[in-house]
Amino acid sequence: MIQGRNRKWLILQGFRRMRYNCAFWAGEPNFMSNLIVLGAQWGDEGKGKIVDLLSEKFDAVARYQGGHNAGHTVFIGDRKFILKLIPSGVLRPGVLAVIGNGVVIDPAALLSEMQGLEEAGINVRSQLKISNRAHVIFPFHRTIEKISEGRDNRVAIGTTSRGIGPCYEDKIARRGIRIADLVERNFEEHYRSLAEDKQLIASAFNISERVDFDEILAQYKQFAEAIRPLACDTAHLLNRMIREGKSILFEGAQGTMLDIDFGTYPFVTSSSAAAGGACTGTGVPPTHIDGIIGVSKAYITRVGAGPFPSEDTTELGDKIRIAGNEFGSVTGRPRRCGWFDVPLLRYTAEVNGFDSLVITKMDVLDELDEIPVCVAYELDGQRTELMPASTSRVSAIKPVYERLPGWKQSTRGVSRIVDLPLQARKYVDFLESKTGVEIGSVSNGPERNETMFVAGSKLEKLLR
Repeated sequence: MIQGRNRKWLILQGFRRMRYNCAFWAGEPNFMSNLIVLGAQWGDEGKGKIVDLLSEKFDAVARYQGGHNAGHTVFIGDRKFILKLIPSGVLRPGVLAVIGNGVVIDPAALLSEMQGLEEAGINVRSQLKISNRAHVIFPFHRTIEKISEGRDNRVAIGTTSRGIGPCYEDKIARRGIRIADLVERNFEEHYRSLAEDKQLIASAFNISERVDFDEILAQYKQFAEAIRPLACDTAHLLNRMIREGKSILFEGAQGTMLDIDFGTYPFVTSSSAAAGGACTGTGVPPTHIDGIIGVSKAYITRVGAGPFPSEDTTELGDKIRIAGNEFGSVTGRPRRCGWFDVPLLRYTAEVNGFDSLVITKMDVLDELDEIPVCVAYELDGQRTELMPASTSRVSAIKPVYERLPGWKQSTRGVSRIVDLPLQARKYVDFLESKTGVEIGSVSNGPERNETMFVAGSKLEKLLR
């Protein structure tokens, strides 16, 4: 039998779900879902725009992993915002932006980003909160990453060399420095010990130039003064907001295929980019998550090294890159381009449990005569729809394509799914049928208003 606190907890959870269902059917305006929005491919799917679009319906937007190597680009009218660490919700007045404990923070990058937003008229300091349990990136983390990427007999992963991975390494090795240490002014001894370790590593690789650790220490003490008013226990903050009936939108960086556990390891990021990372990266339990929304391009891209089964290295791939402006918003690196990968999407849907999918950049395909879609893989002469675990096996995949007719007309300016060209509607239906995941929204341009929602979809219901 279920007794005591466990029984009470189950009753409360059941009441919460019942309240949601009743609120939805009654059209109650004061209750909203807590949703996770994350990438369903290798990142750069357009999550920033989608989070910005949805954030007006939420009380807070919380970023749960990654660092300032992952940028979100948001267009508002003729203004372009590139966000690296700060959640996209900060662009909505009154929406709290939360950087969770799963994020690693370079204070210099954070303060520079804040300054840029403030100069653009965004009141960042009144909307931003930073977890005191998030780990801090130091300049020597960047040095270590460059050594790691550049050493002999090492296959380069293609990182941005911004110190993200080495900072996560120190976190897992239990020697990292957190925001709490930084703002409480008790990190000097810990810092010197960590810095000396990094100097020994640099010396072992014949990097003779010594870093001025005292100068860095003084600089980070100044950073601490600027960050201190924003730092708090964000896990408590978010859970308290949920208890008060407020709604949270959880924002992932990168994409599921770059997840440290489920991505194309080792060509991955150093954090949990999948849906599970939202809980460990913010301290909000999974029982408080009401829906999971995946974001996918109508095709697919990848940045950096690693296997890419449906990559198109012909002139057509170049055409997609130019039409989609497929260059990194933070690094400017050209993205590798290819065709929608159904087995990959089915895999990421299984790992994350997508309730609905948002398809972005439909307009990039407007001029194509036909559109290839990878519907299966061929490995060792056998057809499969399963994602292999090893890099060598993923690299050996031969994509099996079905080719759909293009629509050969612009989809820009179309505001309803039913008004899309017939072949464009058939393309969306084909992807939904093959992936087994509802497509609840289609984006056909970079602006907020260039997004269509499917009437009666799970996504629409979750947003009511």
